[in-house]
Amino acid sequence: MIEEIKKAFKSFDGEWKENRGVWGFSVTIAERKAFLAKKKLTYSAKMRIDDDAKVVKFSEMLVEAGSSFTSGGYDDSVSTGFGFKTENYNTLRVNRVGSIEEQSNIFGKKFEYKFDYKEIRSKAEDIAKSADYRFDYQILPVK
Repeated sequence: MIEEIKKAFKSFDGEWKENRGVWGFSVTIAERKAFLAKKKLTYSAKMRIDDDAKVVKFSEMLVEAGSSFTSGGYDDSVSTGFGFKTENYNTLRVNRVGSIEEQSNIFGKKFEYKFDYKEIRSKAEDIAKSADYRFDYQILPVK
């Protein structure tokens, strides 16, 4: 079944990874660049296929990551000159827990993007149901 899902997601040009039976799909959907700074918004879906129980567990989230050029040290007594700073957080570890629709509304204020995450979810659900599997959508990540 995972091969069928991969085929269905091919047009989104994302990356697949597998870790202990959990398949992950991610694709960068927006980028913002400013002077010496860059932020990326990534859509991430995770799914576990349980063939014995005939269940596909599916979750999705938006992840924002950024990097920028900084100057100065950690405090006034230690000056390290210039450096590079990276920052990464996702919507489940900060005060941004909620459905993908709520996350999209929040990030839509920061980024301009046209990405139909509902299409990805419905493709996975259609493939699961056509194989007589139950499709369980979870807000928290699939483990």
